[in-house]
Amino acid sequence: MDFTNVLNSTYTLVLLVCLLLSFVLLCLYYGLVWMKVGLKSRKGTGNESTELPSVSVVMVAHNEAEMLKKSLPYLLEQDYPDFEVVVVDYLSQDDTKFVLRVCKENYSCLKPISFHEDVNMFKGKKYPLSIGIKSATKDVILLTDPDCVPSGFDWIRTMVSGYRHGVDMVLGYGMLTGGKGLLGDMQQYENMTFSASYLGMALMGVPYAGMGRNLSYKRKFFFDQEGFISHYSIPDGADDLFVNQNAKKENTAVMLDYNGAVNCEARETMHQWHQDRLHRYATHRLYKPAHKMILSVYPASQYLFLASILWLWIGALFPWQILAAVLAVKIAWQIICAYHLAKVFKVNRVQYFSPFLELYFLITNTFLTFFALRKKNKQWR
Repeated sequence: MDFTNVLNSTYTLVLLVCLLLSFVLLCLYYGLVWMKVGLKSRKGTGNESTELPSVSVVMVAHNEAEMLKKSLPYLLEQDYPDFEVVVVDYLSQDDTKFVLRVCKENYSCLKPISFHEDVNMFKGKKYPLSIGIKSATKDVILLTDPDCVPSGFDWIRTMVSGYRHGVDMVLGYGMLTGGKGLLGDMQQYENMTFSASYLGMALMGVPYAGMGRNLSYKRKFFFDQEGFISHYSIPDGADDLFVNQNAKKENTAVMLDYNGAVNCEARETMHQWHQDRLHRYATHRLYKPAHKMILSVYPASQYLFLASILWLWIGALFPWQILAAVLAVKIAWQIICAYHLAKVFKVNRVQYFSPFLELYFLITNTFLTFFALRKKNKQWR
């Protein structure tokens, strides 16, 4: 192979530098973020505490009767000495109140709170959720959603085992169930990689987000940080904005034990799933500047890698055999890291399609970010 033309062309050298830089950044991301989550779960968190603080499980329900029938039995039968389950029924028009009434008759640990009038001047989920937290009487708050079922009856015990001296917040994760076909696989992959991002960064000492389906913090810490007051006017972000503003390396732990996970229902339609993603991206613009910069490195590296390798190949500026080898190494390492992630999130197949799904989400996430800036939806998720 003759590299004379390459060395004499500044344009080609710039493209090669871009290719090498993006290749290294992507491989580091897969290895340091994805693989850290994939391997950490096997070793445990290393943060286990013998203390068993009192716990309030808090959730907000709006027309979630069918989901509550599935999730409440697992929540109310938890193997834990001192806990309560606070369910805020906000303006439900289905059988939610009857489900709660029946459960209350059989479980004294259930604490239902019902709203019959819309008094939420801020819109979104934060007001009813904050009412639920204020009504909680225990030391630790553990958040979840009506469509999420704990992986077992040790869920509370496992999540609070992440608390140690100085820790005020524990980030958990959720797995998806019920998804079928291509849509199901896409949701599995997106949930897996998004969760790996915020969990992996937290393990590296940069916690920037959490998911309200499985998130815990001390009740005193919530009120000391003034809860959601600073972003009440933003309908979304009851989980990730609070974490983004208040989580630090010293006060945040990650729980990757399977017993501490929850199983959540996948969306049945593309539109429902799209709305969930739009809600999530609507809060990214409010992240701390340092976090926004860090999060932009991954998609920027993807675009840079694709652009540089395509330019070099289409313009015949560099031997295609070497470009193919670089692409093959990148894909192989990506699949290996995705394989370890898939074990944590109990998914099949998607790791082998990771390069194609990554390209799909790179494009769609770019558009979602743009549309999220114009989003005026006042519903919650």
